[in-house]
Amino acid sequence: MASCHKSVTVIEGTVTKLLYDGNCIVGVEYTTSGVFCKKVVKAPLTIVADGCFSKLRKALVTEAVCVPSYFSGLLLEDCPQFQWNHAEIVLGDPSPILVYKISPKHTRVLVDTPGLLQKDIKGYMLEKILPQLPAHLRDSFRAALYSERVRSMPNSFLPASHAEKTGVILLGDALNMRHPLTGSGMSVALNDVLYWRNALRSLADLTDHAAVLAALRKFHIRRKNSHSFAVNVLAQALYALFAGDDEELMCLRKACFAYFKLGGICVSGPMGLLSVLSPRPITLICHFFAVAMYAVWCCLLSEPVWAVHRSLRKAYFTFKKACCVLFPLIWSELKPISFF
Repeated sequence: MASCHKSVTVIEGTVTKLLYDGNCIVGVEYTTSGVFCKKVVKAPLTIVADGCFSKLRKALVTEAVCVPSYFSGLLLEDCPQFQWNHAEIVLGDPSPILVYKISPKHTRVLVDTPGLLQKDIKGYMLEKILPQLPAHLRDSFRAALYSERVRSMPNSFLPASHAEKTGVILLGDALNMRHPLTGSGMSVALNDVLYWRNALRSLADLTDHAAVLAALRKFHIRRKNSHSFAVNVLAQALYALFAGDDEELMCLRKACFAYFKLGGICVSGPMGLLSVLSPRPITLICHFFAVAMYAVWCCLLSEPVWAVHRSLRKAYFTFKKACCVLFPLIWSELKPISFF
């Protein structure tokens, strides 16, 4: 729709670098397909949205990208579903496996591999992952392993930070990344775009860097009070629970599913967060600690009365682990962002 507007000119090319005028970004240098000479386009405001593999981000922010794991994916053909029109999460060893339809014929399987990417990924999937899959997936998964290429991508984590230049805005995965377990990255990006659509309408002059910087401050405050906080913290916290292998994280994982089974607000609240329809930070914190307290209760009931000291110790360390998971993630979202 934007390309049809008379004031929009669409240029397809590959940006090779940003153009500077002192500490200000004034445009980009790019190349087009089949043309070897480099071209330049200038503007008072440049929006960088070149994804998780952003080449331009390094010149703008100092925050390092953390890669705790990788997704290795396969496309399965004519694979039956456990329940029609529903995705599946297999809580495998050592980490979760996502299964979901992308067309009537094809089903995508994403296998999370913690740490470094496996060198023999097909062998790893055949020996380690295949036996853990539900029976209705195994035949299609085995066939895809022998016929398809396994594609891998990093599961990156990057808290949002402000570009250390004027005349530029970062959006999408170039700005902020979280584990794709919840599949909410586009929801965050589109909410960010919605803010800037309204903000840019109110800016009379894009060369007024003070006004753009004021809008940028409001942008970071607003997203941390809503969708950014909820999605980023939820994705990383769920991954910690689903990929954890110590006793406390296993206890929290069981309590999480038991909590969902209670129904009512115990399901509707988390689903509102996952869908980004009601991404309130206080809702996330309340539900997280409700799960933590439910885990404590389960710990207290797990031992006979004469072993109450053992159940208290288990409950204490389980609650402590919940705090160790959540509080660093909250800090990564709420820590002050430096604006020059």
